[in-house]
Amino acid sequence: MKMVVLGGPGAGKGTQLMRIAKKLNMVHISTGDIFRENISKDTELGKLANTYISKGNLVPDSVTCDMVADRLKKKDCETGYALDGFPRTIEQAKFLDKYLSDKNEELDAVIDIEVDDSLIIERLCGRRICPDCGASFHIKYTIPKKDGICDQCGGKLIQRQDDKVETIKSRLEVYHRQTEPLKDFYKESGKLIIIDGNGSADDVEQRILNSLGVVE
Repeated sequence: MKMVVLGGPGAGKGTQLMRIAKKLNMVHISTGDIFRENISKDTELGKLANTYISKGNLVPDSVTCDMVADRLKKKDCETGYALDGFPRTIEQAKFLDKYLSDKNEELDAVIDIEVDDSLIIERLCGRRICPDCGASFHIKYTIPKKDGICDQCGGKLIQRQDDKVETIKSRLEVYHRQTEPLKDFYKESGKLIIIDGNGSADDVEQRILNSLGVVE
């Protein structure tokens, strides 16, 4: 299965894809993770991407598309994959369609996880990340045993720059302006499946699996 998951920042795309990809034997491909890895390693791509990400803006399509195309060529994608954070614009969606068409392939589904902006701001502002092991916590929902300290490795938890309220609002504005039009784009192809993203992660996961006709 080849799948795209849409939704605003903090809608739960990453959480759901980690769960679903494992059950469906798919590779979870997150452009955000790839960019953050490059930023932390201070690569040329990371430096370029960070000039946009730090301001809540989108990385240019040319950079993102080339990166995704290279990733999809790897052998682990042969069993199926789920794209998280791509496409984010109509041009990226057209690129993906052409990439797949050139291989006589197509997407099986496009999942759109919908969550109110107010809840997204609450989710992201409270998120804390361990820079050492990558574990994620939340000051309200997933509270670490010791304030500010990672349960997994004892590292000091931080709030990412793109999880601060000013940046979140900017990211949401960009999402509504540039990414939401993808819903109409994929609705025309009959691939779009809208999922209510409110509620527990278990509830949202079950809604997605039901929409895909997966029986556990």
